[in-house]
Amino acid sequence: MLTNEQIERYHRDGFVTPDFRLSEDVIAEIRQAHDRLIQRHPEFNDYCSALLAFDPWYLTVGRIPAILDMVMQLIGNDIALWNASFFAKPARVGSRTPWHQDGEYWPIQPLATCTAWIAIDAATPANGCLRVIPGSHRAKRLAQHNISHASGIALTLELDASQFDETEAVDIVLEPGQISLHDVYLFHGSEPNYSEHPRRGMTLRYMPTTSVYRHDLPTRTQSDGVRHLSERTVYLMRGIDQSGQNDFRMRH
Repeated sequence: MLTNEQIERYHRDGFVTPDFRLSEDVIAEIRQAHDRLIQRHPEFNDYCSALLAFDPWYLTVGRIPAILDMVMQLIGNDIALWNASFFAKPARVGSRTPWHQDGEYWPIQPLATCTAWIAIDAATPANGCLRVIPGSHRAKRLAQHNISHASGIALTLELDASQFDETEAVDIVLEPGQISLHDVYLFHGSEPNYSEHPRRGMTLRYMPTTSVYRHDLPTRTQSDGVRHLSERTVYLMRGIDQSGQNDFRMRH
């Protein structure tokens, strides 16, 4: 469980690294699942934005009680998992993730999500660890994003450079099995991986069920070109659907 100080830090800074680590056995199973995915779908060697559409095994990670307990401390007792992704960043070729806010992509109203970012390998500045701007979430609004046509990037929308000061960025350095938790409005990104070591990271996206995942809303981007955001299945993980409007039908 998160301490009171860690909960306060999350709300103040927009992110926190808990005193928690997944076991090596669980990390080994995630690596094996990722190997299966790449064997079947080599196009996802660097990035896959819709893991659950291709292998429901990843739900076993999303259901880990300790992770759910911590997320509930941050966004409430009634939570749903609406997505899981894999940012693999292979050695020497891993893509840059442009500075962005997650919520710029997502059809959720009101906008709210806590992301659990799981380090499958060590995440360091050398291999492109997550970088964040502390406190950038506090306005609770989406800043200006522009479409990027640059090569070697994992996402297509990028924060306008006038919206933040990159010198304020903080690296989230993690060992295998550690996780970080961050807010939907937090400014974040990562550099390319030019090192000799992969930087695999898995994300779990949880929203409070006071919000509604709008399958009917258009989005600015299709994310991966394979599973549009309107096709994502939403899974009730704890509690009830407070909104009474979420659609939990299987969509893939």
